[in-house]
Amino acid sequence: MIMVMNTIQVKNGCGDKLLEGFQEPKGVQDFPGFVRMEVLATEGTEEFEEYKVCTTWESKEHFQAWVESDSFKQSHAKRAGAGPSDHMLGAKISFHQIVISH
Repeated sequence: MIMVMNTIQVKNGCGDKLLEGFQEPKGVQDFPGFVRMEVLATEGTEEFEEYKVCTTWESKEHFQAWVESDSFKQSHAKRAGAGPSDHMLGAKISFHQIVISH
């Protein structure tokens, strides 16, 4: 299994706006190979708010299939159509092999 982590930084006071988009699942939960999603808020940041959107997948191939799917495009269409976000400071995707899980 793998975990895909999207680390997102937003301006202070704008976290609620970001989190609104994650309140309701938008199809990923039904995609083959999807295991779970968690959104984590980083504590102790002062210059910005930071969130980690963590999705767990059976394999990297399952994640890639989702990214290339209509489901992914639909779930990200509103954000993409809105143009550059005035509250986003940055985002970084990282991949993690799950080697131990209890």
